Amino acid sequence: MTNNSLRQSLHSHMARWGLKRFTSDADYFAWQRIELSSTDLIQLRKVVAQKHEGGHLDEVAFYDLSAQPQILPALYSQRYEYYIEVGSRVAARFGDAAHILDFGCGVGILTTFYAAQYHEKQFVGVDRSPASIAVARERAQGLGLGNLRFECVDVELQAIAGLYDLIVATHSLVQAEQDPGIPSQNWQTFERTHDSKQQALFEQRTGLDIRLDRLSALLAQKGRMIVCEKTRQLARRVPLQRALAARGLGLVEQPELVRYRLVEEVTDDGPFYLLGTEAGSTLHWDELPEPDEGSPCDPMQFKTHATDQDAPLYENHGPSAQGVCEQLHEKRLLKDTTRQESDGRQLHVELGQAEEGVYLYCANTFDQRQLVIVEPARALMLESYYRQIVEGASG
Repeated sequence: MTNNSLRQSLHSHMARWGLKRFTSDADYFAWQRIELSSTDLIQLRKVVAQKHEGGHLDEVAFYDLSAQPQILPALYSQRYEYYIEVGSRVAARFGDAAHILDFGCGVGILTTFYAAQYHEKQFVGVDRSPASIAVARERAQGLGLGNLRFECVDVELQAIAGLYDLIVATHSLVQAEQDPGIPSQNWQTFERTHDSKQQALFEQRTGLDIRLDRLSALLAQKGRMIVCEKTRQLARRVPLQRALAARGLGLVEQPELVRYRLVEEVTDDGPFYLLGTEAGSTLHWDELPEPDEGSPCDPMQFKTHATDQDAPLYENHGPSAQGVCEQLHEKRLLKDTTRQESDGRQLHVELGQAEEGVYLYCANTFDQRQLVIVEPARALMLESYYRQIVEGASG
């Protein structure tokens, strides 16, 4: 099936689940207030807060509540575009796989779609939320999907049975969304050392180690895996890729960056990986930051093209800011601070004078870069900004 036909089928599938597509936060939350009682909303906010603060049991409680029939459509409609973008990519890559495992399937929104599109293939969906699995089984039965079964399994406590040609793991391997990842060697580089202790700690903190160990053991000879996690930040992407490579998984195709909307909010997700156990792949893991959107600009051009008197001459918040700062002409450092922060990052801030103007440069080892250039007459603005960053870092 083509990607376009899969996307069209997914829209129809979402409607059968009662999910609606919204482009306005106001419209979405107005509909949510109609669908959910005040008690539902209070309970939902409570478990969401516990999920963000807590661990294993809090996550299960959140997904158990979100599987309730009155809550499911109102909550999961927010992820409508995610299902379209990720689901269509997954479904287009099943190839000749006959036995497919969907790990962390939730209520089975995408798993039931896959099984409905490919009746000749056998699907198994697993999740650790009992309420979610109950809903998934009910939906599969209602859709007459005899090629699909669901199992309630907590992979951290027990093994999954079977051997699979393809394993799908989307938003289910790296569970700690707030974990910053592994810092670079210092603020001047994006490179990470191959530190086995740091790698092991990242995998333990995020639960990646046991999940990936258990899943990779289920792959048949020449089996493949589809992985899409919230790891666009280089500090998280690098340790994920190293974990995959350490378990014998290589790239079958170049990773694909995914972008979609959570109603109004644009989300950069992925990368989306198709991986294989076959040796000899000619594709290599990329540990460089993503290229900036568009081409880096020459700061000298802004002196003649600036139209907003209150705007800086030049501003760059992308990785290329590092190279631009290094290439400023006749640089003279006025003040700088480099310090180690409590979260493990090294922060560097400098204020200086260059031929292009007065500049402020900020960099840290979790790959954030910022360069701002203003006219010398507005130097006090950057000095104030410098103090705010330094005082905020020390607070």
